[in-house]
Amino acid sequence: MFLCVLKNIKLNYTQRVNYLEKTINYTNNMNKTIDNLAADNIRALAISMVEKANSGHPGGAMGGADFLHILYSEYLNFDPTEMDWAFRDRFFMDAGHLSALMYAQYHLLGNYTKKDLQNFRQWGSVTPGHPEVDVLRGIENTSGPLGQGHAMGVGAAIAAKFLDARFESLFTHKIYGFITDGGVQEEISQGVGRIAGHLGLNNFIMFYDSNDVQLSSMTDEVSSEDTTMKYEAWGWKVINIDGHDHDQIRKALDDANAETEKPTLIIGKTIMGKGCVLANGDIYEGECELHGKPIGDTKADFTKTLINLGANPESSFDVYTDVQAYYSEVLAKKTATAAAKKATIATWKAANPALASKMEMFLSGVLPDLDLSQVVQKANVATREASSAVLGYLAENVENMIVSSADLSNSDKTDGFLKKSSILEKNNFKGGFLQAGVAELTMTAIANGIALHGGVIPVVATFFVFSDYMKPAIRLAAIQELPVKYVLTHDSFRVGEDGPTHQPIEQEAQMRLMEKVKNHSGHQSLLALRPADAIETSVAWDMALKNTTTPTALILSRQNIKDIPAGTSRYQEATGAKKGGYLVKSVVNPDITLFANGSEVSTLIEAAAILEKENNLKVNVASIISEGLFKQQSAKYQESIIPKGKLVFGLTAGLPVNLEGLIGDSGKVIGLSHFGYSAPASVLDQKFGFNAESASKEILKYIQESK
Repeated sequence: MFLCVLKNIKLNYTQRVNYLEKTINYTNNMNKTIDNLAADNIRALAISMVEKANSGHPGGAMGGADFLHILYSEYLNFDPTEMDWAFRDRFFMDAGHLSALMYAQYHLLGNYTKKDLQNFRQWGSVTPGHPEVDVLRGIENTSGPLGQGHAMGVGAAIAAKFLDARFESLFTHKIYGFITDGGVQEEISQGVGRIAGHLGLNNFIMFYDSNDVQLSSMTDEVSSEDTTMKYEAWGWKVINIDGHDHDQIRKALDDANAETEKPTLIIGKTIMGKGCVLANGDIYEGECELHGKPIGDTKADFTKTLINLGANPESSFDVYTDVQAYYSEVLAKKTATAAAKKATIATWKAANPALASKMEMFLSGVLPDLDLSQVVQKANVATREASSAVLGYLAENVENMIVSSADLSNSDKTDGFLKKSSILEKNNFKGGFLQAGVAELTMTAIANGIALHGGVIPVVATFFVFSDYMKPAIRLAAIQELPVKYVLTHDSFRVGEDGPTHQPIEQEAQMRLMEKVKNHSGHQSLLALRPADAIETSVAWDMALKNTTTPTALILSRQNIKDIPAGTSRYQEATGAKKGGYLVKSVVNPDITLFANGSEVSTLIEAAAILEKENNLKVNVASIISEGLFKQQSAKYQESIIPKGKLVFGLTAGLPVNLEGLIGDSGKVIGLSHFGYSAPASVLDQKFGFNAESASKEILKYIQESK
């Protein structure tokens, strides 16, 4: 355009060069002006949200505004007309307390209204205090507990690599992360950093907003590490920049996008409360108090700060006119870029109809036709062994599954999957098994990211007792309604010789509590399944696979379990587990109903045989694989299994509370009220009273007490 203008102007060569340089400088200055305006607009919106709500974290949002503006306006590829487009770049926020920063940025993109921002942190608002996954508005993950957000980002990067290895470089999008000092300090960052570097996730680019301030202190009071060297040791590319210099941000993002071997950490030195001023107009930045309370409650002056940022204090939720015009152009460019990518994908689909059909199935979450009744189960095996058989079947029949184990695959028996697949490794994501190492929390949070990305089914495994390490990420999976599958083996004191540190006692109660908590869709937030034998384990896996709206925990035994006696078809009978509970032994007009889950069911069947033979009692026995699911059934069905006002007796290898919600006013539950001990499992069964003889005596005692 400039050359066309010059052709119509009679200037000598030197004059033309000078004219062109001035024009380019003017354009660059205009770009710098609009970039600064946009960043200041984000700052003004963020502090206005916090001020109106009288709650929130303004300082970090002010510091991170420059990076987010450059990222979203120039680098992050998405389709504004289809925010859930599968081939979009994704942004994972780790520091959920910076929600105001995200909402302000997305307001410029048109995803939130002014009213949405004004209702920040209020009842019924779409702008909660910490971001909650809302893909259509651009929020890829729920965040708040520091460290988990960037772990989910790494999970999404793994999912993208996995899919890209199967669909000819269609999934080349980038995953961006945003982390702060607290997230770097959280222990989970060790596992995330190690795994991302080890796998060479060059599609993961993370900005570290390093402002030297955390909520209650300056960072130099708690840490003196060299973060650059730490991440480089894990195999990351590390770039240090001034986090407010837009040209340095661009250069860092260019270099990160060009990287082919490593994930990238961009350490941006930023200023907490960038743009804050005192009442007299003096700069007031970098102070700890600016982190976690409204600007008006600090030494800074809210009104003067708004003026300093170019905002109108009388209407501080406004988008600046020039910024609004600029972002209209940004959105048009994003839409055009996405349209070009969609055209490329459409051409590929036309040329590869079979692969295209498979890809659409992956992305839709639809399972292939499976028949787990065909999985051959050995007789009287541990349910972890039964799970291994199912996983072997899934490895051959479900092509979009990633299974991960915390260095226990040969013990939690996820090696049933591994033997028919291969591990994920740098530059080779054709396998389906992630060796996470000893990092249960990291592994579980990564699985959340895999699920959030879409197109891949995540499964994670460890010993049940180590689910304690997983709980924060399990909770976020439940909140986000993610269909992650947990394989939790060695489910009771029968772990035996390893002793109380490895014998779960209270863990089932903790997991069952999640069945009692409703998610925001009004459903139980987690499905916990403890199958009674090998065939019921196959059914439990079928239930887990078909549960696409919440996480599922499969709680499995280390020791062998006697099979439940079958009528015509044990598998068909075991499908009663899909109602949460069913009778595995049934008589007409029973004197008493016994119930349990897991290995205790077979113990009660043996106890029932003793009671029938020696005491002429008629006994029903029920397997209640999931209390939460069982209680969703009709009252009539529940009473047909566990009758009200009748004698009912429960047995659990965990705390009695595991079953106490099922016994009504007159029932009884026997469980454990102490930690385990180191001894062979058979000895512990005898010492703790978990054999048929001891159980039958407790049942008779209960019957006598009830007369």
